[in-house]
Amino acid sequence: MARPARKPRKSYHHGDLRNALLTAAREVLEERGPSFLGLREISRRVGVSAPSAYHHFPSRDAIALGLAEQGATELAACLAAAPPNAGGSLLTYGEAYVAFVRANPALYRLMFGEGFPEVSQHSTAIRALRTRSYEIMKASLEPRLPASELPIAGLFLWALVHGLGLLLVDRQIVRDGDLEDIIRRVLTLAGTGLLHGRGHDDGKSGPPSPRPGKRSA
Repeated sequence: MARPARKPRKSYHHGDLRNALLTAAREVLEERGPSFLGLREISRRVGVSAPSAYHHFPSRDAIALGLAEQGATELAACLAAAPPNAGGSLLTYGEAYVAFVRANPALYRLMFGEGFPEVSQHSTAIRALRTRSYEIMKASLEPRLPASELPIAGLFLWALVHGLGLLLVDRQIVRDGDLEDIIRRVLTLAGTGLLHGRGHDDGKSGPPSPRPGKRSA
C-alpha cells in the first residue's frame, strides 16, 4: 500500500532554511532510504521552491554530505556525553553507540557510505568526525590497557559496536530475550576479553593507528 504523501510545512524560521531542509531530508532518508533523497521532495516538505533549496544544496551528494556530517557530529556528542564507568568499563560507551545506530539506522548507514560511497570515502569532514568517535572509544580503554595495545583495542571495540548495531537494526538477532540485556551482556563479555588479553605485550611499539574512514576500515 502506498504511503500517503506528507503535507508540506507551512513555514520555516527565517534564516534557517538549510537546517529545515536537512530535517526534511532526514525524514525522507529514514522513511524511504537514500535513493529517494532529492531536492523536489525535500523542498516540497519544507514548503519552498526547488531553486531555493538548490542554493543550499546544489546536488544530492551535497544533501547526503550534510546529513552524514550531522549524524557523525551527533554520534560523537552521544559518546562524549556517556558517563564513564568505574575502572574504565566500555559498557556505557558501547551502549551509547548501539543506541545511536538503533535510533538512526538509515542515517548511520549513510554515514558509512550506503547510497553515496564517494561522500563517505572522500569527505575530510566525515573522516575527521568518525575519527573523533573512534578516539573517544579508544580513550575509554586507557585505564585498563597499556598504550601499545590501545589502537587495536579501540578498533576492536569500534568493530564490535558497529557490527552489533547493524545486526540489531537488520533484525538478524533472534529475540529470545530482552534486547537491552543482550547488548549489555555482549559488551560485558567483550570487556572481559580485553582485560584477559593483557600480558601479551612484547615491549615493541604498538601497531600503527587505524585510520577510520579509509577504504580498509
